[in-house]
Amino acid sequence: MKGLELEKMLSGPNDRMSCFMDVNAGAGGTESMDWASMLLRMYTRYCERRGWKVEINDYNAGEEAGIKNASLRIEGEFAFGYLKAEMGVHRLVRISPYDSNARRHTSFASVDVYPEIDDDIKIDIPEKDIELKFIRGGGAGGQKVNKTSSTAQLRHLPTNIIITCQTERSQSANKDMAFKILRSRLFDLEVKKREAETQARESQKMDIAFGSQIRSYVLQPYRMVKDLRTGVESGQPDKVLDGDLDEFIVAQLMGVKNPAKSIPE
Repeated sequence: MKGLELEKMLSGPNDRMSCFMDVNAGAGGTESMDWASMLLRMYTRYCERRGWKVEINDYNAGEEAGIKNASLRIEGEFAFGYLKAEMGVHRLVRISPYDSNARRHTSFASVDVYPEIDDDIKIDIPEKDIELKFIRGGGAGGQKVNKTSSTAQLRHLPTNIIITCQTERSQSANKDMAFKILRSRLFDLEVKKREAETQARESQKMDIAFGSQIRSYVLQPYRMVKDLRTGVESGQPDKVLDGDLDEFIVAQLMGVKNPAKSIPE
């Protein structure tokens, strides 16, 4: 029965599509940049569990640790349908590994997901609306880093959307992928304007700070992950951070209505 209900929840026009995911560090400095990198790993592992292909299109390392932001392309059936449940602000509470006094810190990072549109969907982007340049890549140690100025950076002037693609291929390949991402972003914006669910979806995109989170991950003084929309919780945060997300995602997609109170500081 649950399978049929879930199938119904994944019947949206874009749910079968591959998708793009953006992970951005929020309030909390180095702590939040480290947290953003932990989320990046969590979603990479989740996608691997589902057999989806993950490609990092953009990766901006933090000054001391972690990442400022990263953009992924996730290829697989129903990738958007499942991962749209993860859009919003994620909160981490732990003893900071970067604090010499071993104090407890709260960190935030945001996740956004939008579908990869089919090539046969035409999105008109006038040349005058585009600013294109090629720059050197900015990956961290262990990441693929461009040695030449082959990273494509697109700026869509009317919306000020900036797309950076640095997959260490040719300028032409990076440019093509950047335009593909931009078309998907613009398509997603248009869908948001037209669909009745726009308001609910946009309400998730709040400040990346306290009070706006959809899920809290607590490693100290106790260990728990709790979704504040559905009330689903797990006492095994290590498993969750290793990509074991199905319980949380399915509950959100199936519309479980048992909102949890925010976990205290």
